[in-house]
Amino acid sequence: MSTTTPIVDFVRRYAQSGTSRLHMPGHKGQSLLGFEPWDITEIKGADELYGADGIIAQSEANATRLFGTQHTYYSTEGSSQCIRAMLCLALQAAPRTGKRPVLLAARNAHKALLYAAALLDFDIRWLWPAAENAGALCSCPISAQMLTTALQELTGQGSTPFGVYVTSPDYLGGMQDIAALSAVCDAHGVPLLVDNAHGAYLRFLPGEPLHPIALGAAMCCDSAHKTLPVVTGGAYLHLGENAPVQEEAAVRGALALFGSTSPSYLILQSLDACNRVLAETYPVGLQRCCARLAALRGELNAAAQAAGCPVPLALDGPGREPLKLTLDAAALGMTGTALADALRGGQLECEYADPRYVVLMFTPCNPPQDYARLRTVLRQCLHGLPAAGGLLQPEELAGEFVALAQQARAHCTIRQAVFAPQERIPVQQALGRICAMPTVSCPPAIPIAVSGEEITPAALELMQRYGVTEVSVLRR
Repeated sequence: MSTTTPIVDFVRRYAQSGTSRLHMPGHKGQSLLGFEPWDITEIKGADELYGADGIIAQSEANATRLFGTQHTYYSTEGSSQCIRAMLCLALQAAPRTGKRPVLLAARNAHKALLYAAALLDFDIRWLWPAAENAGALCSCPISAQMLTTALQELTGQGSTPFGVYVTSPDYLGGMQDIAALSAVCDAHGVPLLVDNAHGAYLRFLPGEPLHPIALGAAMCCDSAHKTLPVVTGGAYLHLGENAPVQEEAAVRGALALFGSTSPSYLILQSLDACNRVLAETYPVGLQRCCARLAALRGELNAAAQAAGCPVPLALDGPGREPLKLTLDAAALGMTGTALADALRGGQLECEYADPRYVVLMFTPCNPPQDYARLRTVLRQCLHGLPAAGGLLQPEELAGEFVALAQQARAHCTIRQAVFAPQERIPVQQALGRICAMPTVSCPPAIPIAVSGEEITPAALELMQRYGVTEVSVLRR
């Protein structure tokens, strides 16, 4: 299978034409970093992202065929733009009840969801993990039964949510049962919206479909740049056949509402060029990469077991995405941040580290030396372990997350909190104060306390554990 690259072809022809650039941008194609000849604006023939009917529309049509969606739209501002747009569309399609709109969302949501709630002014009813599945900030498994119960409770209160929102895959590589959740949402007439920022590649795996749209989601966002060979900022908004809004003008209008009027043509070319890679070489390379990582997980866990580690070193098993290698530093008697430092000493930079876990993101673009370096560092860590039985069992945090759920209480709406007068204070002084802007770094950008919520003892303890030193609170 092959595909065209209309955006790349246009820009290359223009760069080679010798045309005088009496338009933006100011560098006029003169190289400072090397990419400038291909950095253009919406000149004649270049189409317009939010009114596409030319080369961008052609390229998006290629992406639509590759992903098997009703329509795939480009974003040059990451999944954050797509998240806001799909929530806007879901709101537009929701019945008018005269009540404040409510979204039902898993608690491990990226802070982009809170920004969307502030801008669009809706409330969020949170889905928390079951007690036995709590214990990590990035994880929030939701079963079909949990979702059914939550929807029934809301309906009983006379409030039907305008959507259900889940993050899958999550930062640690866990995946929701999207097919089961989609079935529940369909039965209740509510669209399932998926933050699939980490899972653009799922469409191109062999075997049973794993991409949210193929599994019944109404809409989802993919950060192409996270797992595909795409420049940072490139993303997709995918519509499924059951998306509540299908009109192209409405979708582009929602994207334009949250996007710059100067979208990057470098990112658009990257998305365009990626289509050809996806159509030709990527699936085979992806399959090889997944097989190599599966073998590596088995190798690491066998070595950890032989060394007497209290838990497996690499998270494994069903319901996990194949491209993430998530290491449990507790297996080595270390914190995740300490293990990340050890990896840096071996010229390996991780994606994310927290008090317990280290996340390493691989793609087919990683060369063999990356695997070799990783093996070297982890062997050194395993060889440095104390004698058998000398490692303590890892600390379980489930109780702290259960307490967070029990204590969480909103004092105002997310919008009210985000736009209110606020101040940043040391986290040690934050007990009892009301959270304003979500003050959490990216990664993982998952708030412990949500805007408008009181900072409770459980929230304070988790903030300190996850290294949050300052918090934004409402002024008194």
